[in-house]
Amino acid sequence: MTSNMGGASSRLDYANKVMLAPMVRIGTLPARLLALDYGADVVYCEELIDHSMLRCQRVENELLDTIDFIKEQAHHPVFRTCAKEKDRVVFQMGTADPERALKVAKLVEGDVAGIDVNMGCPKEYSTKGGMGAALLSNPEKIKQILTTLVNGVSIPVTCKIRILPKLEDTLSLVKLIESTGVAAVAVHGRFKEERPRHPVHADVIKAITQTVSIPVIANGGSGDCIKRYEDIQRFREATGASSVMLARAAQWNFSIFRPEGMLPPDDVIRDYLRYAIDYDNVALNSKYILQQILQAEQQSPRGQKLLATQSLREMCALWNMVDYYDEVMVRRQARREELERKKGLSRHEPRLVDGIYTMHVEYIRKEYPSAVSPKTILLDWSRREYLPQPSYETVKQGIDAKFHSVVTVDDKRYASSFWHKAKKLAEQAAASVCLKTLGLHDGKLPVNIKEAKDDGKRHVETHGKTPSVESPQRKKCRTEDTETGGKVAARNDNESEGKKTGQSKIQTDVETKDTEDAQQTLKADHEVTKNGNGEKVDTEKCQHLDS
Repeated sequence: MTSNMGGASSRLDYANKVMLAPMVRIGTLPARLLALDYGADVVYCEELIDHSMLRCQRVENELLDTIDFIKEQAHHPVFRTCAKEKDRVVFQMGTADPERALKVAKLVEGDVAGIDVNMGCPKEYSTKGGMGAALLSNPEKIKQILTTLVNGVSIPVTCKIRILPKLEDTLSLVKLIESTGVAAVAVHGRFKEERPRHPVHADVIKAITQTVSIPVIANGGSGDCIKRYEDIQRFREATGASSVMLARAAQWNFSIFRPEGMLPPDDVIRDYLRYAIDYDNVALNSKYILQQILQAEQQSPRGQKLLATQSLREMCALWNMVDYYDEVMVRRQARREELERKKGLSRHEPRLVDGIYTMHVEYIRKEYPSAVSPKTILLDWSRREYLPQPSYETVKQGIDAKFHSVVTVDDKRYASSFWHKAKKLAEQAAASVCLKTLGLHDGKLPVNIKEAKDDGKRHVETHGKTPSVESPQRKKCRTEDTETGGKVAARNDNESEGKKTGQSKIQTDVETKDTEDAQQTLKADHEVTKNGNGEKVDTEKCQHLDS
């Protein structure tokens, strides 16, 4: 991938186009790409607030071949785009400040085809910040924002408005907007107070088209005017607009952009899921979009099953796409490992790769006490932190019959790059990575213990394997744990011996710093694991993971 996707190969023309409207929670990358596949000429992203975007960094995602704008230490990007849409995607922002607007526009300028300012959203979260429809009553601010953007970026600038109660005020406003040098204006033909159930004012849009010379994009015809592809042209003629923008009609069935006719919802869902999988879309967002496509069928048995899903893989199961999901995950893991090798990354430190905290961890059951496992420790920790129960997504590699698991905890994902021969082992490894990343011990017994033999010249290293017979050093570690109330030995440890030896101080001859650190960490974490009412784990180490 190049260092920059570059600007559009040619300046975006807004005339004679059919467009996907900006819609919150709908206009993410998979939906935009699907709309383009079906025939949309231009697609808008969902409205993104300037304050949020200014906290983002531009990141080249080599794993997905995307450009991500992501907040520091966040799990998912605020805005994701790719080369396939770069000449036809318009970035819409919510803003009330010219300087902030320009900073955001400059941030994304090289990766999108146009910039749009939302001046019509009537929702309180937008208007109370002076954004959206609040700008309609502040024409001077509109002029400042648009003029600053037009003069400050090399790509086209537009805005999307609603109509005002008085026609003369609306016409005066669009003349002012045209004077700023914008490339087009999108008009939602309803007043700020009106909702989709109210009929669209096509006559007002037509009056606007007769007042300005720039392209007018008509919006608001879904439902009462536009139900199929042929209706798009009728709405265009009724409004006299140069172009038409679809919102609800598209979210109900993206194939409305197909000149050949609309597809059944199941076909649209499967096409959408492919893009959601390919571009690692957030499961909750994908679920919401599928619910919009299902519409009334949400109350059906399958609709209720969709409501219960928590992962993309579970959604895929409802439309017989698990094989595709698993194949993509296998290819992605191979690609991830290839990138790691090229970059010479350490496999023993957690690193964020495509939104997944990854380490190279192999789970070996005998390296853990009989009553302790990473999954149980993680579950206990999650409950104490009042978090939802960890959820696991596991895929199987067909050729070698090996498993790879990703655990989600507090909306963050963790995985081992090691493929295991059993599903339960892969899940334990994922839980181990999560605990290590959070700065918690995963319950593993101390390793690399140097055991002195006879004259102290002969040493045996366990190299991560628990000795079949308890060594003197391990016994001393257990005794020391007993002194402080810890219990880290296996079930068959002699408790009475622990109590007896715990009354006197025993010097350990464990010499390596790794063993000492592992021993102390193991004691602390096992105290918390054993006693749910005990002292709370220090979470300072994991504060950096908060998004």
